[in-house]
Amino acid sequence: MRCLVTGVAGFIGSTLAERLIDLGHEVTGVDRFADYYPRPIKDRNLTRLRDEPRFRLVEADLARVDLAPIVEGQEVVWHQAAQAGVRASWGETFATYVDDNVLATQRLLEAAKLAKVRKVVAASSSSVYGEDVELPMRETNRPRPFSPYGVTKLAAEHLCELYRANFGLSTASLRYFTVYGPRQRPDMGFNKFIAAAMAGKPIQVFGDGEQTRDFTFIADAVDANLACAADGVTGVFNVGGGSRVTLNEVLATLTELVGPLKLDRIEAQAGDVRHTWADTTRASEAFGFAPKVALGAGLAAQVEWQRSLLAR
Repeated sequence: MRCLVTGVAGFIGSTLAERLIDLGHEVTGVDRFADYYPRPIKDRNLTRLRDEPRFRLVEADLARVDLAPIVEGQEVVWHQAAQAGVRASWGETFATYVDDNVLATQRLLEAAKLAKVRKVVAASSSSVYGEDVELPMRETNRPRPFSPYGVTKLAAEHLCELYRANFGLSTASLRYFTVYGPRQRPDMGFNKFIAAAMAGKPIQVFGDGEQTRDFTFIADAVDANLACAADGVTGVFNVGGGSRVTLNEVLATLTELVGPLKLDRIEAQAGDVRHTWADTTRASEAFGFAPKVALGAGLAAQVEWQRSLLAR
């Protein structure tokens, strides 16, 4: 199968592309190498893929480049590219979020429609639900984003649904709930906590630590992407890890893995929701999704990966 993975140099994109290669597929990867975090980290994510004969890298901006020759002949498009980050989406930087999360998605869907792509699987986010939502969060809940980032991810979801309803393009959107594991972005919580702990530096904790998240291990997120590409699977699906815990519980687990932590507690940040918790019934029924990696095992894997980077 010929596959296109956007955001291929990122955390989820690179891991997904490697799995596709392992399954025998041909993969074209697209990335614009945005400066949200350092390029060397993204280049490191591509180390193995660059040596794969069935992998081709295209460095391009989805919001600007002619997508027709990139999308032509692809069977499935996994759209992982996005400008990430809730806290950074306020103010003048919002224009980047509109470009990367909304305009890029619309242009990719248009190209997929014209190329008669069999399936588009798009990365969405639990951020579309917002604050004060009935728990667990179900796809039938009314989305009420609590950040500009969440607004753009919801807009991208709506675009996928519009192209499916109006043009018959088969689309599915996966609402990720805090994905973690090896290659997690350096701006994300677990990566920052582990790095600070290993360096003996204070860990910044926003709020009282009693906020909860449903954490999803990277391998489970990739499994969901692969299963969701099946024919007949369309719509919006939660992808959660079944590991909903408080931040304080996460810190206790990290203490067991890396030793005593120094905590610097500061005020909660604008756009951060208090709780997330995924109901994954719809994904389970539609494509058999069932998370396999518990939080303790997943955190241990991420700690080991970050230790291995320090040893290089």
